[in-house]
Amino acid sequence: MPPTADVKTELAAVRDPRPTARVAELTAILRFSGGLHSIAGRVAVEAELESDLLARRVARDIMELYGVRPALHRVQGSGGRTGGTFAVRVINGGETLARQTGLLDQRRRPVRGLPNKLTTGARPDLAAVWRGAFLAAGTLSEPGRSAALEIACPSGEAAMALVGAAHRLGISAKAREVRGVPRVVVREGDAIRVALAEMGAVHTAQAWEEMRRRREVRAGVNRLVNFDDANLRRSAQAAVAACARVERALEILGDEVPEHLRMAGELRLSHRDASLDELGHHAEPPLTKDAVAGRIRRLLAMADKKAAAEGIPGTESAVPEGFED
Repeated sequence: MPPTADVKTELAAVRDPRPTARVAELTAILRFSGGLHSIAGRVAVEAELESDLLARRVARDIMELYGVRPALHRVQGSGGRTGGTFAVRVINGGETLARQTGLLDQRRRPVRGLPNKLTTGARPDLAAVWRGAFLAAGTLSEPGRSAALEIACPSGEAAMALVGAAHRLGISAKAREVRGVPRVVVREGDAIRVALAEMGAVHTAQAWEEMRRRREVRAGVNRLVNFDDANLRRSAQAAVAACARVERALEILGDEVPEHLRMAGELRLSHRDASLDELGHHAEPPLTKDAVAGRIRRLLAMADKKAAAEGIPGTESAVPEGFED
């Protein structure tokens, strides 16, 4: 099941018995899933929801909290939704309900954000606001680089009100506009986990966090493997370049190579994949890593000096293109 469906299934089962929290959640659902409409000159309150279960719950809450009986309809999706949705509609008594939930002010003007008493309420009320907003218009992506918890908002004012509520809950959220639609976005992994838990999706928060940690571990292992592969590749390229230069140095110097430098060069060519330390152990008598490196360095320098004096290509000319010492 996608993360969004997991969250909404768990949140739909959360029932906070406190009246203020129930009002906060219901108001947020109405605000973020539709809001106000004018039907035959009357103010109607309507919410378009993705599941029949949630629609029936909203209708029941409206009846229990405000004594109004809504109508339920199955409609085609709108606002970017795919498939059918379920509409909870109140026409008779719609204006009274809109005033009571704070969707209309005392002058019959639509409230573009959220009622101030909700966004400055107690912690359970703030959590209920977020729960209602997510149930209405929230999405959660899987953990990863582009992980995000997002809520599409009906207006910029509603987005800012939701951000304010998030900050009071200790959640780092930002308002942004995507293709003309205001959104509230939570991106940090820890903040997403806290937001899910605060809304009441405790089990989903734990599962999401476990998935995030597994992916971080796997990404860390992949980075180490890639790092090791890169190191091995660089070491192999350096060995090829070093051997090519030594071969060219012995060719340039011919019989003029001092015996101790020839021995170091031949050691390099005989054990092409060995480290300098390992080359030292192959020498008779054994040499230190620094001694081997010094002799090879002097061998190359002597050959390059002779090549420069004779006007012929030096040891670097033998290195294949794309390889570095």
